[in-house]
Amino acid sequence: MKKISIIGMPMDLGQLRRGVDMGPSAIRYADIVERLENNGFHVDDLGDVQIGRDRLETDPQTGIRNLTAVVKSSEQLMAKVEGVMKANSFPLILGGDHSIAIGTLAGVTKFRKRLGVIWFDAHGDLNTPETSPSGNIHGMPLAASIGLGEKKLTDIGGFTPKVEPENVVIIGARSLDEGEKNLIKEKGIKVYTMHEIDRVGMSSIIEETIAYFRNNGVDGVHLSFDLDGLDPLYAPGVGTPVAGGVTTREAHLAMELLAESQMITSAEFVEVNPILDERNKTGQLAVDLVGSLFGERIL
Repeated sequence: MKKISIIGMPMDLGQLRRGVDMGPSAIRYADIVERLENNGFHVDDLGDVQIGRDRLETDPQTGIRNLTAVVKSSEQLMAKVEGVMKANSFPLILGGDHSIAIGTLAGVTKFRKRLGVIWFDAHGDLNTPETSPSGNIHGMPLAASIGLGEKKLTDIGGFTPKVEPENVVIIGARSLDEGEKNLIKEKGIKVYTMHEIDRVGMSSIIEETIAYFRNNGVDGVHLSFDLDGLDPLYAPGVGTPVAGGVTTREAHLAMELLAESQMITSAEFVEVNPILDERNKTGQLAVDLVGSLFGERIL
């Protein structure tokens, strides 16, 4: 029986809107453990990483918000993920804002040296302190994970980069800052915007992504799923909604095809904000998508 270990990461320090720290609770409330157990998995819910908020600040040198607290929390999450990987269990992390990916990837890549990453998101999260319009770390985790930006973020775990740019695929992008656009071109990062999704369809994009990773010889694939990748019509409870996004059905198809590929070796679902939600619609959607990722089918 396959083992799944759930780690809650109630982080809201990577951005300014309160409420996303309750995301793990909202996803649990939608019965994620029962859903996975009913599909034949052994599930161990490890509870939440304890996020301190002793001192919230903006770093005077870099303009980054809550740098010290995010670094500390990322190191805690990294250690939890390492423990899960050592136990040969599948790490499933529930966010929290998207800055948590820094800690997740630091833990996963201690065990997978050529990791592929699917970044399912309306945003690129490729800002550095120089390009960020806000100083919010939830706009920086992918840049930090490929070794760019603030050293305290890039060097978590004692090594950098965690992931090579050629092993990253962004899906669903429709809101990119100028600095991110330049970085994508400079590093040759593969990005499927909503234009490509509309034009060729989600099935073609996921099939191309699977083939791309196989050709690159990755030793595992991490799925980093930001619920704002979906259109706010379907996922209203997110902190930075962007109109014109992925439909519920397209997202389920993506998860189903990834399940069939058996390539996904770790995953996180982030940016669920129940304060902005409608009767836990987004938390429930996160659970439904997790179900599809782990093999649920209509028939």
